[in-house]
Amino acid sequence: MTKTTKSKKKKKAPFAYKKALIIVAGVVVFLGAAMLPFLTSTANADTIIYIPKGTTMEALTDSLKKNTDETFASRVTTLLSLSAMKVETRHGAFKIGKGETALKAAYKLRRGEPSDLKFTFNNVRTLDEFAKRAGDKFQASKADFMKALKDAELCKKFGHTTDNIGCILLADSYKFYWDTTPEKLLKNMYNYYEQFWNDERTAKAKKLGLTPDEVVIVASIAEEETSKSDERGKVGRLYINRLQKNMRLQADPTVKFALGDFSIKRITLKMCETDSPYNTYRNVGLPPGPIRLVEKQTVDAILNSEPHDYIFMCAKSDFSGYHDFATDLATHNANAQRYQAELNKRNIK
Repeated sequence: MTKTTKSKKKKKAPFAYKKALIIVAGVVVFLGAAMLPFLTSTANADTIIYIPKGTTMEALTDSLKKNTDETFASRVTTLLSLSAMKVETRHGAFKIGKGETALKAAYKLRRGEPSDLKFTFNNVRTLDEFAKRAGDKFQASKADFMKALKDAELCKKFGHTTDNIGCILLADSYKFYWDTTPEKLLKNMYNYYEQFWNDERTAKAKKLGLTPDEVVIVASIAEEETSKSDERGKVGRLYINRLQKNMRLQADPTVKFALGDFSIKRITLKMCETDSPYNTYRNVGLPPGPIRLVEKQTVDAILNSEPHDYIFMCAKSDFSGYHDFATDLATHNANAQRYQAELNKRNIK
């Protein structure tokens, strides 16, 4: 007898189950459609959003609108509001890159790590100028930075005085957080200074009979004497020669610094009588601190400079920016007369 097999009938899904699937699918589609604007709306340019301590959502919204477009800002703040972000607990600088979605920007502002900022300073003479640049870059003000730089006890923590604290501010590019305090910035700058003055550089300074800070001060004078980087090592070595001979440096830039006027074109005898510890026409030895914030390259140029016997220098009469050097006063006077004659010819006072 042949055994018959009953055909298995496919069970039909209950109506409620089908309905549930349809609802879930609908929700997924709806959520996808709802999220689409937040995934397709992107920043139109690189920008930085600053969030001070204790800020409000309104202030953050205004900042977003100011630094991005209205639509992008609106979508970011919508997401932040939906996430119940406690904006008053967030602070720092947050970089939003061109092409970043509103969703990514919102996450960064709500939970991301603050961005560090590149702080580059060069061609800076005074601590006041440095404080202004720092105040323009970070949350602390220029006045906050100046207060720190003039704080004798704080400077002492870093082995310096208010006169020579500029020695640790070697011109270069660094990275700090926007809300860094002046004290923390100085501490980090001192750490960079210590790293720069490694055993090799310190040994070279000692061979010249100088401390690291003294090399920096010489470098500051050399930078003011010549804009030609390939001449700064030679100029620095000249002043070291004068120091070793216990001669006054008689460096014109120190007179300008003492007078607080670097626009002076011609140093007069009366100017050389200025009563200031920075006036090297009156005082033997180095001034108490640098007369500008120096570049690391200048320090290395002096440490690696070739020995020479020059003790006099004068700007070339061709106004090329270079100098004539001399080992004796007679040659120097001849060089100086040519330069003075050219100043008179050009009616430079």
